[in-house]
Amino acid sequence: MKRLQNKISESYLALPVTSAYAAGVWVFCGLFQEKWWIQFCCLALSTFLMEKLNNSNALIRIHSRMVSCSFLVLSCMASFMFPSLVEAICELFFIGALLFLFYSYKDKDSPGVTYYGFLLIGLASVGYVHILWLLPALWVLMFTNLQSLSWRTLMASLMGIITPYWFLLCWYFYQDYPEALVSHFEVLSHFQMPFDFSSLSRHQMVTFFFVLALAILGSLHFWRSSYQDKIRIRMFFGFFIRADIFLVILFCLQPQLYDLLLRLMIVNTTPLIAHFIALTGKRVTNIMFCCIVVIALVITAYNLWI
Repeated sequence: MKRLQNKISESYLALPVTSAYAAGVWVFCGLFQEKWWIQFCCLALSTFLMEKLNNSNALIRIHSRMVSCSFLVLSCMASFMFPSLVEAICELFFIGALLFLFYSYKDKDSPGVTYYGFLLIGLASVGYVHILWLLPALWVLMFTNLQSLSWRTLMASLMGIITPYWFLLCWYFYQDYPEALVSHFEVLSHFQMPFDFSSLSRHQMVTFFFVLALAILGSLHFWRSSYQDKIRIRMFFGFFIRADIFLVILFCLQPQLYDLLLRLMIVNTTPLIAHFIALTGKRVTNIMFCCIVVIALVITAYNLWI
């Protein structure tokens, strides 16, 4: 018997309806008045890439648009991040990097796609240098989950990161201001007191803990049901789970990176919760699905009006 969650997750109307909802939230928040067109386009492109990430890797073993729908709902829930342009671009580049890196699965002789993946991370770091904190985690996950780390792919990743800075350094020399590159990386040494969340608003904390709760729920579900998926899919979802763990740790150590880290958490949590919604069908999971939708809508309204 198909329950409400299954009917919605398998419906062809799910993505169009969710897209219309997301557009409505943006318009209500001031898309036209504030002229957030670039940010809005970044969200649209990110949603498209999330759908491509799902389809090209068969993350959900049935036809479902829950990955892109969940991404839109969670992204619109954090409406206070709509004005953030640099973070939106970083999120877009991060999803693109995942697409390239997943193509390298079990291929230690794949410097090409590895280079392009890390080139996107390097481009993102030009605008938001703190994204470079993800490099150790990405290398570890390439070794443990993607099984693609070798000397060639490691060097390709370093070349990808460095490439944008070659051009940036040339520009700074042309401007007779080469020390600007040092100042760019110097920001990485500025640390805030760990576990000091006093600078974050209640809206930010409520949103973060809900995304964290979804990550935990999705992770527990996948660990219980992973035997039904192929080994390749288990590795990819292990990538998402471990990436979420790293992002939570980094958030506790550096709360000032909230906007970037929450966006990346949403990217990694989306496949986990989409897998839960699309591939469960018991009465209790249907109730949980309804609760998730209601809570997401309540938090969205809370961030919009209160």
